[in-house]
Amino acid sequence: MSITRAIILSAGQGSRLLPVTADRPKCLIPFAGKSLIAWQIEALVANGITDIHVVTGFREEMVAAALTDMSGARLTTHFNPFYKVADNLGSCWIVREAMDRDFLILNGDTLVAPGIVARLLARATAPITVTVDVKSAYDADDMKVERDGDRLIAIGKRLTAEQSNAESIGLLAFRGEGPAIFRARVEAMMRTPEGVLNWYLKAINAIAPDGRVGTVSIEGMDWAEVDFPADLAIAGALTQAWADHARTAQSGQ
Repeated sequence: MSITRAIILSAGQGSRLLPVTADRPKCLIPFAGKSLIAWQIEALVANGITDIHVVTGFREEMVAAALTDMSGARLTTHFNPFYKVADNLGSCWIVREAMDRDFLILNGDTLVAPGIVARLLARATAPITVTVDVKSAYDADDMKVERDGDRLIAIGKRLTAEQSNAESIGLLAFRGEGPAIFRARVEAMMRTPEGVLNWYLKAINAIAPDGRVGTVSIEGMDWAEVDFPADLAIAGALTQAWADHARTAQSGQ
């Protein structure tokens, strides 16, 4: 069965991008004429995703208004009232009711080409699959991955250089028993004192020893994370190339 549902985690302000995000959330930063979240939705819709759930927080009314102008999928917002004090595990808890079938999760700051979504959908066979890129070295802010073949062994920013042989790009697929496994882990972690302070990938790391987390590599494919000021120019150039390619393809028809 094909996956038709996606969850986008877009509750945060993006404080590391101030002053750009002083009065608008990161997901509404414009790149090549479209907002970050519009690029994300287009990539998902191009791959048959028709049911998209967006977790909002900072300036949620702006996000909701922007989504009304987008088409191609049914868009549902879920407001995270504790976005200022919680990490993204809290956003997953807010939207857990949507985890009742196969779905994708996409971080709100990740720009992906439609081909990346297509590759994940085609190659995700494990209950939980993490999309990864491969580089020669990884820095402190990378969400590093240790893998054995396609199996994910561990994931986290604190993995050592010796452990790290890939990085998560912030796009995951959940199939079969994967949604129930993940939802149960999210609910259990949110019942602990430190629950709201956790990344949702900490839940993936906890599940990994059971052998139910795989990886799909997109090495050499186009994506960008929008997290720091320097990322804005990179994301702008990438999306402009996508826009130019689309125009060229359209004119050639």
